[in-house]
Amino acid sequence: MDGEKAAELALDLVAEGEVLGLGTGRAASAFVRALGARVRAGFSVRGVPTSQATADLAEECGIELLELADVESIDVTFDGADEVDPQLNLIKGYGAALVREKIVAAASRRLVILVGPEKMVETLGERGRLPIEVVPFGVVPVMRRLKAMGYPSIVREVDGDRVVTDNGNFVLDGEVASIADPSALDREITCIPGVLGTGIFAGMADNVIVDDGAAAMMLQR
Repeated sequence: MDGEKAAELALDLVAEGEVLGLGTGRAASAFVRALGARVRAGFSVRGVPTSQATADLAEECGIELLELADVESIDVTFDGADEVDPQLNLIKGYGAALVREKIVAAASRRLVILVGPEKMVETLGERGRLPIEVVPFGVVPVMRRLKAMGYPSIVREVDGDRVVTDNGNFVLDGEVASIADPSALDREITCIPGVLGTGIFAGMADNVIVDDGAAAMMLQR
């Protein structure tokens, strides 16, 4: 999914002068590029990025950026997801920006998710992976607690190096199957000392735009 059709449909939801949350990942990047083209044509919006990678892309596209502390609320956030269930609950975090993404989403009046059809699942957890952001000092005890709960985990690495989030933390990838109650599992794991947040976004998405490459359709919670 290149995200172009989803980005086009998402742009129809943007009004002049709004403050937008700008997500992280392939689909969100496609939206940022499409938004940048509109900005260069004279459209006025400002963005709050969820990662340094998104901030760099938005600046390249000419989008004015704000710090989250500079705004009381965000009009709409546009982001991607790694899994979406029929109730529009999400798993996010394969791009390691889950905590910032959740903070920005919670500060937004509306959350719009852009995905390809391969991200749609019957039950969260079908892809077998739940990202969890953890303070480095607490990695080992958190992993022990997760294993005891039935969710063995590994520290995410790329090319032999531990992935470090923009917050300076590590990401654990917990082994999951079908998640019967996403909200409950999110609360249970987040209560573990050392956990900053999970990739479960339960009841947060207002709309999901599904792009199959030929067309895009919008789902509503």
